[in-house]
Amino acid sequence: MNISIFGTGYVGLVTGACLAESGHDVHCVDVDKDKIDLLNSGQIPIYEPGLKDLVSRNLAAERIHFSTDPEAAVNHAKVLMIAVGTPSDKDGSTDLQYVIDVTKTIAETMEDSKIIVTKSTVPVGTAILVKTTVEATLAERGKKIDFQVASNPEFLKEGDAVNDFMKPDRIVLGCDDEFTELALKSIYAPFNISHDRCLVMDIKSAELTKYASNAMLATKISLMNELSQIAERVGADIDQVRVGVG
Repeated sequence: MNISIFGTGYVGLVTGACLAESGHDVHCVDVDKDKIDLLNSGQIPIYEPGLKDLVSRNLAAERIHFSTDPEAAVNHAKVLMIAVGTPSDKDGSTDLQYVIDVTKTIAETMEDSKIIVTKSTVPVGTAILVKTTVEATLAERGKKIDFQVASNPEFLKEGDAVNDFMKPDRIVLGCDDEFTELALKSIYAPFNISHDRCLVMDIKSAELTKYASNAMLATKISLMNELSQIAERVGADIDQVRVGVG
């Protein structure tokens, strides 16, 4: 399947390379020309074990493409994934300006139906904002084009992201219609050969699942840090405790 990914940061690049490795034709787009030039040379701007080999191999096989041309990316695929950064504002809220900028670009360019998928970490309700932004932009153009919005959060650990993607313990698909569900399941079919790892739910639940996962991980890390101090005081082995609690 043809897939386009907006953003070649950590999430976008790992996602693009792994989807290309599974046989999809992937177009990754970014506003940073220097980064795109680097990627087209077979180099990568981050360190992640196994990622450079994936990028180089799929560039050679012409299954992954990098450009600064959003129009080419929109025209390339039916499924468009948004994987741009969502930094925190000073008040701690999530800055969605890059997500909205990409959404507007898609809506200004699209000429046929698309499935717009958010992979960025976004607050609950972002899909609604994406949908209303596309609707408003299409109205300004005087266009009526069908489109669907979905949520597909990532669960990647730095240092093991390629393995996490290629051998996922779950794939969360947030969608509100059967057509989108089938399209997303088709994308992830190569990762479900021996076991169906897809968890299909409504979009808001998928958005909240990502935040819940992050919160649970942070809580576990904080708890283990506290337990390590207790272990040191009482002479216990924290590594054995960690294995024991699972």
